[in-house]
Amino acid sequence: MLLGPRLLAALSLRLRLLHLRSLGQIVVGIADNSIVPLPGSMDVFTIWLAASRPRLWFYYAIMGTVGSLIGGYFTYLLARAGGKQALERRLRKKQAQRVYRQFDRWGAGAVAIPALLPPPFPIVPSLLAAGALQFPPRRFLGALALGRGIRFIVVAGLGAFYGSAIVGFFSQYYKPALLILIGLAVLASLAGLVEYSRRRNASG
Repeated sequence: MLLGPRLLAALSLRLRLLHLRSLGQIVVGIADNSIVPLPGSMDVFTIWLAASRPRLWFYYAIMGTVGSLIGGYFTYLLARAGGKQALERRLRKKQAQRVYRQFDRWGAGAVAIPALLPPPFPIVPSLLAAGALQFPPRRFLGALALGRGIRFIVVAGLGAFYGSAIVGFFSQYYKPALLILIGLAVLASLAGLVEYSRRRNASG
């Protein structure tokens, strides 16, 4: 039995909306793990998406993880190009030394644990340190995927479980908040690109 034109149009619209929301998670993920982070932005966005579409909660957990991996890897590459000197110019000396000790003691756990913890615990110093210390890329991505994957499964699951209450709260404010969030994410991504290009040119 052939699908009617109305049903095809509805399916096409849903696919486009799904694509746009997934793209939004990628953009926010890049910003949330950049050198100009937006702490908690991906958590809020993923909760809202899972609450608005509870059946797709696991999909949004996966996309949140993917967005964080892309953003985290970009920050890792930035620090890898700059080395320890670039990291120590960005972090206080004591903070940099503390992160170094964490990598010496925990290895991949120095990435996975901060990736798992919610705000206000920062992830960016660990991402920068992993790159500056030339931590193996595969181990870095595996640790980041583990921590962020667990975190966003929990976050999206909570969004789906408390969906009606969350959607009711966001129904009045989500449009301006979402536009501001995406705008800040784009600006943070551009700032990261400029900084990465500058570091590469300086090291080249």
